This record gives sequence, C-alpha cells and structure tokens, in this order.
Amino acid sequence: MKFSIIVPVYNRTKEIKELLRSLNRQEYTDFEIIIVEDGSTETCKNEVEAFTKQLSITYYFIPNGGQGFARNYGMKRAKGEYFVLFDSDCIIPPEYLRKLKNAIDERSLDAHGGPDAATKDFSLIQQAINYSMTSMLTTGGIRGKTKDHSSYQARGYNMGLSRLAFEASEGFIDPNKGEDIELSIRLKKLGFKLELVEEAFVYHKRRNTLFSFFKQSFSFGQNRVNVSRYHPEAIKAVHILPSLFLGYNIFVLLCIVLNLPYHEIFLSVLLLWFTIILVHAFLKTKSLLVAGLAVITSFGQLNAYGMGLITEKIKAILFRSGKYTDQ
Repeated sequence: MKFSIIVPVYNRTKEIKELLRSLNRQEYTDFEIIIVEDGSTETCKNEVEAFTKQLSITYYFIPNGGQGFARNYGMKRAKGEYFVLFDSDCIIPPEYLRKLKNAIDERSLDAHGGPDAATKDFSLIQQAINYSMTSMLTTGGIRGKTKDHSSYQARGYNMGLSRLAFEASEGFIDPNKGEDIELSIRLKKLGFKLELVEEAFVYHKRRNTLFSFFKQSFSFGQNRVNVSRYHPEAIKAVHILPSLFLGYNIFVLLCIVLNLPYHEIFLSVLLLWFTIILVHAFLKTKSLLVAGLAVITSFGQLNAYGMGLITEKIKAILFRSGKYTDQ
C-alpha cells in the first residue's frame, strides 16, 4: 500500500522541519509527501527543498482558502491508495505508518482518526494543554480515548481516508469550521468504515500560549454548532457540559459578589474540581508545575468552549429568525 501524506501549511517554517525529520525516520517507507502552502506570507519552500533528496516530496503554493480546501488540493494530486492528513505542528513516531497499515489491513478500514500526545521536551504550557485536550476529566475521552472505536470523529491533525472514500465524499466542504468532524460524520453516512486507531498517535505541539489556546477552544465550541447545520445530531450531551460548567462558574461568581446564602458551599464544589484536576494531572504528568498549569488550561478551555457554543447557537437562532446576518 502506498500512502500519500498531505500537510497544509500556514506560516509554519520551524514546525515543518520537525515534521519532515520525523517522516524521514518512518519504518514503513512506501509513501509520498504533499506540502500545500495555504497562502503563507512566510513560506516553507526552502525548508521543504532541503528534504527532497531524502523524501518523495512535492510542494505547492495556493492562495489562502483554509486548511480543508488545502487538504482537498493535495488529495486531488496524490498518487497513493490511502491519504494521511497531518497538521504541520505534529511530530510522527517512527512506527506510525507501519501500525496504521496493519490496522487498515486487519480491520478493513476506509478511514481513520488517531489521538495525540506530548513529549517531555514540549514546553510546560504545551504539556498542560495536552492534558486538557486529552483527559477524561475535561474532554470526556472524545479525542482519542473512547472505548467504542467506531464512534470516533477524526480530527484533521491526525486522520486519513482511502482514495475511494475521498472520491465519493469529495473531501472537506467547510474549511476552518469543524470540517474534519463534518467529513467524519458524512463518511460514515456514506457507508465507509471510519474508526479510531489508538496506536497511530502523533506528538502534537498545539498552541503555545494561553490566549491562543483559549481562542482556539472558543472556536471549537463555535465549530460544533456549525457542524450541526449539516448534521443536527452532531451536538450531544458531552458537548453541552462545558456550557453548563460556564453557567455554574458565573452563578458562583454572582453568589460571591452578592454575598448570597450558602455561597461557600457552591464555591467549595468548584474548589473540589480544581483539586481533582490538579491531582489527576500530577499523576499523569509527574510534574507539579504542569499540573498547576493544567488547572488553568482546563478551566479556561471548558469555559471558552462553552462560551463559543452558546454564542454560535444564539447567532444561529437569530440568523434563522432574520435578526442576524453573517457579514
């Protein structure tokens, strides 16, 4: 089986070098790489050219249209039987393609999604963000720890689909608005077998500041509502929990400000949550500094996601009523 690895890039010169170095160490070597520069002002063409003697790699530059359309562009030009999609800030373990091929062959997969992880050389913030994004206590296991592999919705930083599945689905249709989740749902509705492949994980550097991470979390909440435009069943109870968490925090704050009765009890529940996250994160990361930061990233992530979902849902309701127009 020949893999085609498609990577959209937007102003990521440093990260693309790390990604390509990791792909050069793959145990399974029957693959090509297609880099699609999505209208970057700081292009990675020189960084890519440095690997042309070591890897089968093709570089394209296109006007900025969003990572979903950049991936479509690459897949239309791919030569492999199966397309693997990575974000440019990922590092791929040497055994990734070998394990993925085994899973595809053994489980007759048409598409897949894989989890992500952090290494010890990631910054403290990146390790804390990784905990927040992958912990059962924050995301509920929907990002790579679900027991039902067939229920998994693949994420664009680590997913793949066969040439047949791409041709039938025509790929991504709504870039930068949860297009990976939308495609996952649509592929399953088309009858293709998409499952989580736990052993096909990547090291994902994600955002490297608290502000950018919280901004991204806010957009994730918005994206879930956007996906529900195409698939109303996309919003489940687990996606509503962050909004309830946000509502509880606002309630506790009002209780404290207004000095309402029993506000100490409501505050103690929140402090208990902080403690549980701190202990769990410490047991996972073995670092008190990372655990302390994980409390901040987890608290901010859930509130930002909840706010994003609520605001986008309100906009959707107003849009349907004619009281809001998306300019």
